[in-house]
Amino acid sequence: MTAPAYHLLGVSGSLRANGFSTAVLAALAGAAADRATFEFADIGAVPHFNQDLYRDPLPEPVAHLRAQVERCDGLVIASPEYNHGVPGTLKNALDWVSRPHNGSPLKDKPVLIVTSSPAFTGGVRAQYQIRETVVSALARPVNTPEIVIGLVHSKIVDGRFSDAASIAFALEGLATMFGEIDRERRTEA
Repeated sequence: MTAPAYHLLGVSGSLRANGFSTAVLAALAGAAADRATFEFADIGAVPHFNQDLYRDPLPEPVAHLRAQVERCDGLVIASPEYNHGVPGTLKNALDWVSRPHNGSPLKDKPVLIVTSSPAFTGGVRAQYQIRETVVSALARPVNTPEIVIGLVHSKIVDGRFSDAASIAFALEGLATMFGEIDRERRTEA
């Protein structure tokens, strides 16, 4: 048996122990286990961004998150939508890893964005804001139809995300990401 070909960093925009976005991310990681290993970020440990703290040594949770981003092949961000936008803790984590602008660990990293909401819109407004933030950090959002999961609360069974159609659709986005990673590897070789 060969090892999975891709190492991905899963970032949940939810801090709740049983957050819907965390459940979506876990389901996607399980469904892609034959092709990718997932490492998971703890954005709740990252302090509020403060330019005064952006110096050597960086706060340990920030240094750890930046190292996770550096060593992954790509990021999968699964996020809720709060008040028509991106959760503050997720934006904060992205702000920490977006620096320095032209040399951040996010630069040129492919990023797959999955948003969800109890509303039927599935977090589409947060999807746009996350995309805008990662583009500003010179990361590469995966060019795929937006992966938004509406009525997410009704798709959780015993704490697990269980909507086969959404998982299949998200796996198509992951396949696109894998293709981008493969092209980058060929370019570097």
